[in-house]
Amino acid sequence: MSLWLAALLGLVSGSFLNVLIHRLPLMIARECGRDAARFDIAWPPSHCPRCRAQLSWRENIPLLSWLMQNGRCRHCQQPIAWHYPLVELAAAALVVLAVWLPYPGNLTLPWHVLLLWGLLALAVIDLKTQLLPDALTLSLLWLGLLVNLDGALTPLADAVIGAAVGYASLWLIRAVHMQIRSVEGMGLGDAKLLAALGAWMGWTVLPLIVLIASLAGTLVGLALIVVRRGAWQAQLPFGQWLALAGALALFGGDAWLRLWLG
Repeated sequence: MSLWLAALLGLVSGSFLNVLIHRLPLMIARECGRDAARFDIAWPPSHCPRCRAQLSWRENIPLLSWLMQNGRCRHCQQPIAWHYPLVELAAAALVVLAVWLPYPGNLTLPWHVLLLWGLLALAVIDLKTQLLPDALTLSLLWLGLLVNLDGALTPLADAVIGAAVGYASLWLIRAVHMQIRSVEGMGLGDAKLLAALGAWMGWTVLPLIVLIASLAGTLVGLALIVVRRGAWQAQLPFGQWLALAGALALFGGDAWLRLWLG
């Protein structure tokens, strides 16, 4: 029963994450353009991004509405992007895993879920826009330090060192790359995300996170080069792989470390 309730909570949270994923980059763009019209997470009400028709509550039921409408807007019949139901399913799966795998009944479960929601939102935003908004990365950073005031996930000293080392390590790589190539090879959003993961899980897990993220990004990049026969030249966002590695470390960091060291 708890798993079904976890899945339901995940679907509902996934619906909200879709709003966050869609609107947060637009909010940043509007702020840069100094648009005075109100546009935030709560306003305007949910609507089709193509025909602008406002959605009723029946069209806002997580996953079910998408299935009932055959993946199309009821008003303009344009296809609804696949990432909407996929984010809802991913959010549900993450909550179910958080309840089932690590520490059932543990008081740290809500913190695990919050971190996983944040990582999911950041991964999708980075994949779509190559942005890692400060509103999410810095919020996760400070929340991680607050959670660990009493050592809920890791001792506070490890959390503080993790935040500092996480940021400094990727900042240094970025600075060296800039000196050698005179081109920005990595954004500071990646450094802030790694700092946030260090604040949540401590500095000892950071090498594992960077290793998993680097391997995943490299393998996907090589696969794209092979599929496109060497013609692929696009940038590959690193934040999504950091988010994936952070989730894996959260679920089984000790096991991953033992596997690597052994």
